[in-house]
Amino acid sequence: MWSPVVFPTFQERCLPRSKYVTALDIGTTKICCVVGEPTERGLNIIGVGEAPSEGLRRGVVVNMEKTVRGITHAVDAAQRMCGHKLEAAYVGMAGTHVLSQNSHGVIAVARSDREIGHEDVTRVIDAARAVSVPNDREIIHVVPRGYVVDGQEGVKDAVGMSPPSRTSSSAFTRRA
Repeated sequence: MWSPVVFPTFQERCLPRSKYVTALDIGTTKICCVVGEPTERGLNIIGVGEAPSEGLRRGVVVNMEKTVRGITHAVDAAQRMCGHKLEAAYVGMAGTHVLSQNSHGVIAVARSDREIGHEDVTRVIDAARAVSVPNDREIIHVVPRGYVVDGQEGVKDAVGMSPPSRTSSSAFTRRA
């Protein structure tokens, strides 16, 4: 059974707030869309859509029009089943063209009160994103793995910590 790992900072920065969770898996043979409604016991699946995947070969898009058509059919079917318009989704990607690496970013804290703010976290993640990428590749996303605040390792949420002078981030970078 597939279980997503959700990083709150990624979710807050990249997905609009919604009472539904949508996942889209774009595979070489089929495209699946699943809509869930969070409950106290987990996730209640309220919509599912599936369509043939005709625009990919070995995980690489070879025909954009056919790929978009498959995604549209899968999402439309899931929307019809759950009765809600979907705004955003977690998208699963796989293939030999998708590469990952660990990266590291360091910043000086900008706020005058020296407390780490959301803008500092954004800046340190951006610093971790500044890695050398070949011209035929693009960074898809950066997922923070943790922070180091004035030498203190293992910090999961640095916002509100004080009085730091230097903050760094260890991040997982995915590119394709």
